[in-house]
Amino acid sequence: MLLGVNIDHVATLRNARGENEPSVIEAAKICIKAGANGITAHLREDRRHIKDNDVYLLKNELKCRLNLEMAATEEMQKIALDLLPDACCIVPERRQEITTEGGLDAFSNKKYLADFVKPLLNAGIEVSLFITPDENQIKAAREIGAHFVELHTGAFSNAFGKNNEEFEFKRLYNASVLANNIGLNVNAGHGLNYSNVHRMNEIPFLYELNIGHSIISKSLFIGLESAVVSMLNIVNKS
Repeated sequence: MLLGVNIDHVATLRNARGENEPSVIEAAKICIKAGANGITAHLREDRRHIKDNDVYLLKNELKCRLNLEMAATEEMQKIALDLLPDACCIVPERRQEITTEGGLDAFSNKKYLADFVKPLLNAGIEVSLFITPDENQIKAAREIGAHFVELHTGAFSNAFGKNNEEFEFKRLYNASVLANNIGLNVNAGHGLNYSNVHRMNEIPFLYELNIGHSIISKSLFIGLESAVVSMLNIVNKS
């Protein structure tokens, strides 16, 4: 599996002082040097962490895969078409949430999302939909025209070590198999950490994991490069 590192919370720390440190660009460079396969950044509508200038600098200064997480809004579509990241992951977004709380409802919004992603696809951008591991959502993603689904692993992460861990794990397993069977590539992320990520190796067809908060948190104690290497060692262990 590949590892994409989400650097949103480097920007969160920077924004706490309203200055320029720590640099999200330097953080991204360290992640790539350590072996990460790409960088993920979520440009939220309220710009609470990543800013517009950040994504343009990431695109222009880094020679690596850039995955832009974004809401399905006209503003974000325009930015994506100007920026031309390697990939866009369409996520649900609510202003009052602390972090992305659930998956996109692709099933109920097929027509809107199909129209929304069409210009991105025509521009050569890989499109992923961030969804819960649900059969209807996966089939909807295929109808919409996405290349990828990114399975929301939050329920599994919250269940890890508890009685319902296997239930949530099986949902991810079955979702990955179904997505692959109908021609979708499969990524996963949200809430994965150094304790639970090893179970992703048991799921077939996973292409990439996108992990941020856990890596950035661990980097405070052991350094960012070491934190990325440590995560890669688990992700790549078969």
